[in-house]
Amino acid sequence: MAGLVTGPDTRKELHASHGSDHENRPPTSQSVSKICRVCGDEIGYKEDGSLFVACHECGFPVCRPCYDYERSEGHQSCPQCNTRYKRHKGCPRVAGDEDNFDADDFDDEFPIKINGPGDSDRQHEVINHSENGDYNHPQWHPTGSFAGSVAGKDFEGDREAYSNAEWKERVEKWKVRQEKRGLVSKDDGNNDQGDDDDYLLAEARQPMWRKIPIPSSKISPYRIVIVLRLVILAFFLRFRILTPAYDAYPLWLISVICETWFAFSWILDQFPKWCPTTRETYLDRLSMRFEREGEPNRLAPVDVYVSTVDPLKEPPIITANTVLSILAVDYPVDKVSCYVSDDGASMLLFDTLSETAEFARVWVPFCKKYSVEPRAPEFYFSQKMDYLKDKVLPTFVKDRRAMKREYEEFKVRINALVAKAQKKPEDGWVMQDGTPWPGNNTRDHPGMIQVYLGSEGALDVEGKELPRLVYVSREKRPGYQHHKKAGAMNALVRVSAVLTNAPFMLNLDCDHYINNSKAVREAMCFLMDPQFGKKLCYVQFPQRFDGIDRHDRYANRNIVFFDINMKGLDGIQGPVYVGTGCVFNRPALYGYDPPVSEKRPKMTCDCWPSWCCCCCGGSRKSKSKKKGERGLLGRLYPKKKKMMGKSYLKKGSGPMFELEDIEEGLEGYDELEKSSLMSQKNFEKRFGQSPVFIASTLMEDGGLPEGTNQASLIKEAIHVISCGYEEKTEWGKEIGWIYGSVTEDILTGFKMHCRGWKSVYCMPKRAAFKGSAPINLSDRLHQVLRWALGSVEIFLSRHCPLWYAYGGKLKWLERMAYINTIVYPFTSIPLLAYCTIPAVCLLTGKFIIPTLTNLASVYFMALFLSIIVTGVLELRWSGVSIEDWWRNEQFWVIGGVSAHLFAVFQGLLKVLAGVDTNFTVTSKAAEDAEFGELYLFKWTTLLIPPTTLIIMNMVGVVAGVSDAINNGYGSWGPLFGKLFFAFWVIVHLYPFLKGLMGRQNRTPTIVVLWSVLLASIFSLIWVRIDPFLPKQSGPTLKQCGVEC
Repeated sequence: MAGLVTGPDTRKELHASHGSDHENRPPTSQSVSKICRVCGDEIGYKEDGSLFVACHECGFPVCRPCYDYERSEGHQSCPQCNTRYKRHKGCPRVAGDEDNFDADDFDDEFPIKINGPGDSDRQHEVINHSENGDYNHPQWHPTGSFAGSVAGKDFEGDREAYSNAEWKERVEKWKVRQEKRGLVSKDDGNNDQGDDDDYLLAEARQPMWRKIPIPSSKISPYRIVIVLRLVILAFFLRFRILTPAYDAYPLWLISVICETWFAFSWILDQFPKWCPTTRETYLDRLSMRFEREGEPNRLAPVDVYVSTVDPLKEPPIITANTVLSILAVDYPVDKVSCYVSDDGASMLLFDTLSETAEFARVWVPFCKKYSVEPRAPEFYFSQKMDYLKDKVLPTFVKDRRAMKREYEEFKVRINALVAKAQKKPEDGWVMQDGTPWPGNNTRDHPGMIQVYLGSEGALDVEGKELPRLVYVSREKRPGYQHHKKAGAMNALVRVSAVLTNAPFMLNLDCDHYINNSKAVREAMCFLMDPQFGKKLCYVQFPQRFDGIDRHDRYANRNIVFFDINMKGLDGIQGPVYVGTGCVFNRPALYGYDPPVSEKRPKMTCDCWPSWCCCCCGGSRKSKSKKKGERGLLGRLYPKKKKMMGKSYLKKGSGPMFELEDIEEGLEGYDELEKSSLMSQKNFEKRFGQSPVFIASTLMEDGGLPEGTNQASLIKEAIHVISCGYEEKTEWGKEIGWIYGSVTEDILTGFKMHCRGWKSVYCMPKRAAFKGSAPINLSDRLHQVLRWALGSVEIFLSRHCPLWYAYGGKLKWLERMAYINTIVYPFTSIPLLAYCTIPAVCLLTGKFIIPTLTNLASVYFMALFLSIIVTGVLELRWSGVSIEDWWRNEQFWVIGGVSAHLFAVFQGLLKVLAGVDTNFTVTSKAAEDAEFGELYLFKWTTLLIPPTTLIIMNMVGVVAGVSDAINNGYGSWGPLFGKLFFAFWVIVHLYPFLKGLMGRQNRTPTIVVLWSVLLASIFSLIWVRIDPFLPKQSGPTLKQCGVEC
């Protein structure tokens, strides 16, 4: 082979290969040539006839051009073992090479052909290395991407080595080989247009994404400190266990138990962050590959799901903005469909979507004409920035003013609908045509579907098509389990499969709008990857929020989780599903297993005789043994069978089956062939009794069956959202969103990862989606309570990661991360006890450590230093600010002693006793100013435990200091250790105290009453048991009488 070729979608670089014809290849002992694992070409040979080996550490097969390009333009390291490549003789020097200058080696960097006897046996094509890392063949430029500058003396030296006839002959041979590869057309190669087309073709073949490894200078110290901290923790726990405090034995025992649990919790949280990963995408390559001029657009269709329940609690104007941002997304309009689930059967939302569809006719063309960001009008017009930046069209200012006026009129119409919906008429709502609204009874109503856009005649003001917009409200009847959000999402999956059946699905909450119009394209860079995309179940984006104060008092942004933990999981098997901002692969939601790829053969040395394999542990014997086992157990394993040009698997009975198991129809086959395929009854037991939906599941690339019409599809869609459709099926068990917890997102992602699917974390520079978060204390605690309650429900279910699917394909570190997501609420019990111990020690004069020796001081100092250094190094590689990290630490304590604690008891009562308890939230008036909701106080029971802890520790500090003053200088030493822990509790609870007092330091009486009462009772009990007055020992002295 010879010439310049491009890699097959496994790297982003262009590769150049060189060599001679097969008959001129140097002799070698290998019977089968090695293949490069990067570009797929054959690996070249050295001048001495031996196989080229790029990495001497692991022997990963890489050809010479890929090796050279990796050194010049890549990371200069082996793709398998990450060892830095050493410079081979004759390779160009790069920065970082060892300074071992050799004159002969220097000459090899610029090879010049010299005619002489014997040279014909080893003629090689010369490749010149330009400054930008491309490989440029002298004289002729087959593609535009390889036109670069070369040194003049090298150019002439190589050219003059041949006569004109020899040179032309070599060029013609090269062209023939390139034409066979499809890299050069038979037309004139010097045509500029042809060069541009070839460049685009070569660029489109490059990968659409790549991993960006974290520099070893940042990640290596981080890992070293983690190991050191683990060792220090082991020595610290050993010291604590072996030195009990006998005068305060109960306190010591409780503290040791708490510290052991904290160590276990830290291990679960820390080690899944061992291999953090970041990725970047190439949207231009996506367009060049699937959106070529003169050809049909080949981007995959996407169905977008928006879920809402109560429009009075979730403002319709916010939902409308989310829908508008979806309709204006930068994606082909015929490949986007928006489905809005109304689980409250509200006529308000129905009318809101009708108004939204009308406003979209003017909003969508405005966004696409001027490329505005974001494409949610409420947030576009309210952003504080120079909106004229990068705008060059003179009509922009005029059109923007007109659009802002249109949007304000649209808001007024929505506000009128909201005002009308505040009071329901006695006879129920009536639609515009005079018929009663079917959803007047929200708990007993039929299924409803309305298509607003996407049909014929639904065009914008410029006469262009608009994406499809569909309103869906599933049927509800008394006596049926509807499974809240998870059930609504599964209904959307079935409706979209019947109406559009896009292969990918984007899930958004009603308050999460698309902030980056190219967000869908970002996900397609992964999901449409020809190799990697087939194994992906979803692409998860981080959640970003608007309307949060600058200091983020209650860690609403959750920066530590989204920028540290999720990056760590991306380096294992993928991030967890967080409920919104996620693009799914439809087959993964249907419960299929990912396609199984053939494992790469292990690196073996073929230069040893065959009899050495048995001594050296070779794989030849094992391979033959496995082949024999397969022959014996052939009937238990899948067998490939070709039918109608497609491959199918005959498979034994199993809980899961792959896409190859499915046949598009059973007609035309004899009884034997029918018996080998899955029967219609099995499909109905799995997916439900809908022939149209079952047919849609058989289409791997999506699309609708031929011969269907819109009316029949709408009728079938109504059928699949009936409340009895899921009975005796696997919906919610193995298919779709999984039931059994209020946090259905964790369960759904967990089941996919157990089947072997992978997920990807995509963090574009401009946030893909933005939403709203509760910023006042009470609402934030109730949000955390709901999440923690879902984790407790999973812990007490059969899907608990502690014991579920151990024979599956879930990686151990990924399992550890899932275990952490379901056991973290139980940390609240030891955390509450540990925060109480400082106050008890100060009130009683006792301490959990008997004597603070030098060794004990060393353990304590080493542990605290390791904690601090771990945090600093974590912030260093993640880019998270120290303020965000500290807010996260503070709210971990606040949420742990309040919401998590209540979630544990509420979950136990709900699962074990069937008692469902709810905490009511009552609000006081808030100030009508920016971030006024931050100071809005809402009374809730969750506020009692942290308030009690603050008062107890404050009372303990006062009592401890007073006792030290009374007892003299000698008691101040032990006091400092107790005061340190007490202040640790108070500092972590300070944001809670600040939110409790409010802007004007007004606290409800009931909070003060309960907290002071509990703290006083607890303190007086301890004072009664062990008063501060020193105990007297010895005989009791009585006052003598007068005659003593």
